[in-house]
Amino acid sequence: QVQLVESGGGLVQPGGSLRLSCAASGSIFSFLAMGWYRQAPGKQRELVALITSGGSTNYADSVKGRFTISRDNAKNTVYLQMNSLKPEDTAVYYCNTPGISATDWGQGTQVTVSS
Repeated sequence: QVQLVESGGGLVQPGGSLRLSCAASGSIFSFLAMGWYRQAPGKQRELVALITSGGSTNYADSVKGRFTISRDNAKNTVYLQMNSLKPEDTAVYYCNTPGISATDWGQGTQVTVSS
């Protein structure tokens, strides 16, 4: 299993931007689809962005046009660029891989959007 460490969260005003990073370990990282998930209080964890091993991306409707997922396989890192942030984006953000290679959820990184 890969080990995943999220970073880059923080407090930002509505309309602001943040860039999250997910550092992974494991020799098969480049073969894995990777996703960013988030969980707000009282809500289910949801997938917000996905990138395949080939670089194709998918986004939840709620973040489409505002968030961009990318990866740097040489650095074993996945990024989530978040622009035009809204209070509704407030959540703990996690990265993971779907499917059989999924690992345990890490601590995540807190994103708070508030004025």
